[in-house]
Amino acid sequence: MDPGNWSQVTEFIILGFPHLQGVQAYLFVLLLLIYVTTVLGNLLIFLVVRLDSRLHTPMYHLVSALSVLELGYTAATIPKMLSDLLREEKTISFSGCLLQIYFFHSLGAAECYLLTAMAYDRYLAICRPLHYPTLMTPALCAKIAIGCWLGGLAGPVAEISLVSRLPFCGPNRIQHIFCDFPPVLSLACTDTSINVLVDFVINSCKILATLLLIVSSYVQVIRTVLRIPSAAGKRKAFSTCASHLTVVLIFYGSVLFMYVRLRESYSLDYDRALAVLYSVLTPFLNPFIYSFRNKDIKEAVRRQFTRSGILG
Repeated sequence: MDPGNWSQVTEFIILGFPHLQGVQAYLFVLLLLIYVTTVLGNLLIFLVVRLDSRLHTPMYHLVSALSVLELGYTAATIPKMLSDLLREEKTISFSGCLLQIYFFHSLGAAECYLLTAMAYDRYLAICRPLHYPTLMTPALCAKIAIGCWLGGLAGPVAEISLVSRLPFCGPNRIQHIFCDFPPVLSLACTDTSINVLVDFVINSCKILATLLLIVSSYVQVIRTVLRIPSAAGKRKAFSTCASHLTVVLIFYGSVLFMYVRLRESYSLDYDRALAVLYSVLTPFLNPFIYSFRNKDIKEAVRRQFTRSGILG
């Protein structure tokens, strides 16, 4: 197209799930219930860890930091998805779209870093138990959590800057459930191969590097646990890692297939299904994973409810 004829797009239309137009009301109710449960569950874990002195350990400080992170991560996309389910015109401004992409990716990156820090914490606790109290101090734990947040917030700046300079002259329909780099890049009126390459390199380094650190930490953990003579000791050691490992498998299993690829497009339904998994279901499942599979948090919740009179 002749650059002189370009008419810059000022807003996008998010198509969501076009094949499910007849059940929008049911989807709204379902998504609303999931979102409310996600918010309440993560708030509960954060407050219980803050209020119960028995959980004032590095591992649970990191768990509470993850809960706060999930609140922001879901707030970046789900409220807009809910409002779109109630509207005919599912529009979002160009700047609003870029902001949604920024916060979704920055908080997603922070989650990668925080999950890595939690794996390192388990490595120190199991492989170097005598040095653990002096190595993983509360001050260091706070610095790690802050570093994860700052690292995440700085992550997508280069990608956002590149996208903001692209010309968008139409069409303006985003084939996705929220704004994200791949579907937005497909609408640009110029070659986006550089953007796709930069996006691939940054996401690959971020996702694969943190996953490699997590795997290496757990390799050492498994080797140490297998040397424990008693079966009870092995079960206790593995139980402290089970919740974290479950979250890692769900989160990384979906984002790997979504972002570590060079193709500019893929099956649209495939992308939407993956997006639901890592943007909606993973944050929804995390409170259940950390509460139902963790004896300490279950007991702490019971203590707090008893003190408040909820359980009598």
